[in-house]
Amino acid sequence: MHRAYDAAGSGVECTTFFIPNQAIFVKSDALKADLLLVVVTLLAAAGWIFSKEALQGFSPLLFIAIRFSLAGLVLLLIGFGALRRLDAGGVKRTVGVGLVFGVAMVFWILGLHHGQHLGVGAFLTSIGVVLVPLVALLFGDRPDLSCWLALPVAAAGLACLSLDSQFAFGWGEYAYLAAAALFALYFNLNSRAAAKTSAIALAAIQLMLVGVIGFLVSLFTETWQFSQPPAIWGWLAASILIATSLRFFVQTYAQGLAPASHAAIIMTLEPVWAALLGAWWLGEQMNAMQFTGCGLILLALLVNRGRMLLRWLRGSESRRQPLSGGG
Repeated sequence: MHRAYDAAGSGVECTTFFIPNQAIFVKSDALKADLLLVVVTLLAAAGWIFSKEALQGFSPLLFIAIRFSLAGLVLLLIGFGALRRLDAGGVKRTVGVGLVFGVAMVFWILGLHHGQHLGVGAFLTSIGVVLVPLVALLFGDRPDLSCWLALPVAAAGLACLSLDSQFAFGWGEYAYLAAAALFALYFNLNSRAAAKTSAIALAAIQLMLVGVIGFLVSLFTETWQFSQPPAIWGWLAASILIATSLRFFVQTYAQGLAPASHAAIIMTLEPVWAALLGAWWLGEQMNAMQFTGCGLILLALLVNRGRMLLRWLRGSESRRQPLSGGG
């Protein structure tokens, strides 16, 4: 963080990016949220790889339970002071968000267990991001026109990325839809809570609640064993520290900087990165339809953020200054 001064001499906090012979000052909280959420989508996509590798040695529910509870514990230890400063209202908000997130994860797990096709499940779950602006209306938010124009484009892109000819509905698919609706509610609640509550305390408690719920469900449905090889524990550690602790802390902080509907479209980048990482790391093949889906999601981002990006680029030109002592 850097403290800069505008033409009137008033101090404002901004993020500074240094590139050769110039510095760009980003004053907008919305733009800062966008940049952080792009990082979040990359971390989340990496989490798909970490999870796929770790699940070779763990049952799904036990993996989620260990991953989320330990990730929450890490944040709890780092942010214990912030947690102690929570008032009654902060505790109520944090626990409420965590419970919604935990129930959403249970429905998602039920979808995984009963679903007939993984691609359909991935699409139905991702619909939760598209539902975020609709749920935001219930909280009095009014997303702008660019958001509504971008939503159908993003939905089409998600469909192209995830779906094939095997579209069928059963109990698993209904569970995915319930999870999507709850994820949309969680995203809105998390954004509102993050604007009033410490990000690290909020993330720590909600992750631990998800872990506890995972342990309770796993205890009655799975057999536990802990004789995994060291490589599996390494992937679990990456899932905990990078894809969960870091990811959800940064996401919660970013959500506190902008309305939920503002952040929702950016989150559709996650399956794009996941598909590209899967092709690179796992050798998975992407077909023309999936590449079309990636292009549509990027188009949705351009529709939603094009005007703001142009304003920022024009503003950065006027603020461009040579660094002292440079050659």
